[in-house]
Formats: sequence, structure tokens, C-alpha cells
Amino acid sequence: MISKTGAEDHLIALGANIPSVVGPPEETLRAAVVRLREAGLSDLVCSRFYSTPCFPPGAGPDYVNAAARASFQGSAQEVLATLHAIEAEFGRERKQRWGQRCLDLDLIASGQEVLPDRKTYDRWRGLDPALQREETPGEMILPHPRVQDRAFVLIPLADVAPDWRHPILGQTVAEMVEMLDAEQVADVRPI
Repeated sequence: MISKTGAEDHLIALGANIPSVVGPPEETLRAAVVRLREAGLSDLVCSRFYSTPCFPPGAGPDYVNAAARASFQGSAQEVLATLHAIEAEFGRERKQRWGQRCLDLDLIASGQEVLPDRKTYDRWRGLDPALQREETPGEMILPHPRVQDRAFVLIPLADVAPDWRHPILGQTVAEMVEMLDAEQVADVRPI
């Protein structure tokens, strides 16, 4: 997807399940959207907010999740650096994989880019679920290797980019939502 400014659209997942320096999760996400705009992400469109079960199950309170589509005059790496800087402003410390979060801003996709390359992407997408909690990539992997599996990302994303087509799977966000398990879909509730 190309924005009206001619830049690639970046797809961002937003989430929080514990208070940040600005307040509870819903307030945090509202403030984060403002900061994304202030940081130079233009044409930003944000989804509704959703209540979703904590992932992985039992790891903490339920989340508030959303998704955004925005353009940015810079690389995917620059977008990710901006997202990490905003997380830090809100008090996020990167200590534990899949832990509780006062703010989580994940770059899900950058247009149709596959980063760093197809072979590395395929390795991370096919990683054994038992190893997913333990292994962390040392470089950016785009699109997010598990976007197609996560209702808490896809359902909000369908609000802002239903026609974005996964560059490897060939499916749109709307098509990936249709393939989700009905129980997963039912767990993602608009606030």
C-alpha cells in the first residue's frame, strides 16, 4: 500500500496491559497515537481499541490492542527505532520476551518488504512454537512472522488495512482474519 504522500505504508500493532507513566492501558494507547503523529508518522489511521486475552495465556492482565497504518519518510529500521523510542518515553523496558507491557509498538509490515531476506523470514516463520519464547531474532523480520496467527493483531488491522496483502502468503488481512479459529476471533472484543 502506498500512502497519498507516495511513501510506503507501515502497519503497526499497539498494545498495553499494565499502566504506563501516562495512565491505564487505554489512556496509554491514545497518548501513543498522538506521539506517533508527533514523531513524523503521517496519514496515520488508527483502529478501534479491543480487549484481548493476554498472550501467552496466563502471563498477566488482559490487553488493550489496536493497529495503525501510517506513512513515514524513512526506512523500516527508522520506523522501528521511532517505535522503540516512544515505548521508552512511556516507561517500557525490554527485559522479558512476551512479558507484561505498559506499551508495545510492533512494526508488523512495511509495504511489501520482506526483511532481511526470504530465507531468514522463512526460518523465523517456521520456528518451532516451543522455541519461539526462547529465541529472539538479532535483526528485523518483516512482515511479522506470526501476523497470520494472531487475532489480537489481525482484527484491529482489518479496521485500517483490510486489503494489505501479505507479500509471502499472498493473502489480504481480511482473508487471514477469515482463516482464524472462531474462538480466537470471539476473544477479541471492541471496547
